[in-house]
Amino acid sequence: MESVKLKSSSEMPILGLGTWDLLGQACVQAVKMALNLGYTHIDTAWMYENQGAIGDALKEVGADRERLFITSKVWNTHLHFDGVLEQCEESLRDLQTSYLDLFLIHWPNEAVPLDETFRAMKQLSDEGKVQNVGVSNFSVNLLEESQSVSEVPITVNQIKYHPGEQKRDVLKWCNEHRVAVTAYTPLGRGEILVEPTLVEIAERLSKTPGQVALRWLVQQGMVVIPKASSVGHLKENMDVFDWFLSEVDMERVDKL
Repeated sequence: MESVKLKSSSEMPILGLGTWDLLGQACVQAVKMALNLGYTHIDTAWMYENQGAIGDALKEVGADRERLFITSKVWNTHLHFDGVLEQCEESLRDLQTSYLDLFLIHWPNEAVPLDETFRAMKQLSDEGKVQNVGVSNFSVNLLEESQSVSEVPITVNQIKYHPGEQKRDVLKWCNEHRVAVTAYTPLGRGEILVEPTLVEIAERLSKTPGQVALRWLVQQGMVVIPKASSVGHLKENMDVFDWFLSEVDMERVDKL
């Protein structure tokens, strides 16, 4: 699996399994299938209420923790110092692991000073419970504020990004400041897959519209975390690394 190098020098796999809305046994089975196919990057969050199921899947498979990259997120109701620590401990317990590879602020909360949240992140980093710190759904202004107050590097900004919803100003800022961008909902919950431009490119390249959308993101240097719960879709999402979109096709998708 290809990866991007974060500011911390950690390697983050470019393709991960998104788990939003995967619950209970369905989540256990999806994670187990993904791991057996070669996925090593699992994305979750406290708010998803599925970390226990993911922990069970990791245990059942006997996954090698050192080969995995696990991302979780603290919800915006818990961004005070103690709340961040408590939610991280709960995530570690549910996931049955001693550390997170990446811990994100899930959504900003203007009622809580960012420096307080990042002080807690610094403590978790110092204690070895969090390997990398990042944010999610942050604008350029919030990214700049975060960078100015955080004592630990901001390594990732996870944002909604797909051909039909492009945040070019945020992507540009992140690229200029070596902050990796993870695209969540990279397939637009399926509605973009009938877009004629994607369909035409896919047919010409003998790919699917979803693979074209993912390749367009990957080719711009982004990490992608599509949700999938079947072997077919999990395999399909893996097939985005040994082919390229032409400059003309990249520009056509840009215009969507």
